[in-house]
Amino acid sequence: MPARRALTPVAVFASVVLVWWLAGRLGWTNAYLLPAPKAVVAALTDLAASGALVKHALTSIQRVLLGFALSTALAVPLAVLLSASRPARTVIDPLLEFVRQVPPLALIPLLILWLGIGEAQKLGIIVLASFFPVFLGLRGGIAGVDPRLIEVGRVAGLSRRDILTRIVLPSALPELVVGLRISLGYSWRALVGAELIASSAGLGYMIIDAENLARTDIVLAGILVIGILGLLSDLLLRRLIGHAFPWLSADLEAARA
Repeated sequence: MPARRALTPVAVFASVVLVWWLAGRLGWTNAYLLPAPKAVVAALTDLAASGALVKHALTSIQRVLLGFALSTALAVPLAVLLSASRPARTVIDPLLEFVRQVPPLALIPLLILWLGIGEAQKLGIIVLASFFPVFLGLRGGIAGVDPRLIEVGRVAGLSRRDILTRIVLPSALPELVVGLRISLGYSWRALVGAELIASSAGLGYMIIDAENLARTDIVLAGILVIGILGLLSDLLLRRLIGHAFPWLSADLEAARA
């Protein structure tokens, strides 16, 4: 069963590649609009040989991980604060709800004016895209904690801080994990937009530059690399969470299945 489960994704991807290859071979698609797999592999090989692929990939990985870390560092304490404090909810919730409705790409002009066109602007876009899944996930997890557990903690004489750290947050971990995984995916999705302005490196820059040069094979190669890196980063995140919180391993395996 585990071997079959591992082979299923491979079979699915292989089937997609086969249909892609057949579509080009039989002339169902335009080679300019959808290059054959062989052309994309050749583009990847050339990029890897020149060192450009490693350079762009490392730049994007750094931006995604830093933006994801910043959004998590902001979202977790803010979610705890708003869950514990009614006055804070009254003041901050409407502002956050307003920001949540605005697409991060719509804020690019303001981010350029406020943060310039360097790394801060790019990180700002990634943070805006990845903040709310963690924030809302943790708030939902805290709101769903069984009140009887909290009451037991009070009866046992636990302080408010102990109830938070020993009962509330552990109970909210499954929802937080879901938020973290969605947030990491959103970080990769925001990457191209983050690297749209004044970039000289990164996978998003590589894709946009290839579009301007009408190199569809490089565009597809960049998309393929982003997808692979996204899958690997999600796998690493699940492994880290499973190692740090072993009791969540079953939930993570169920989510993967």
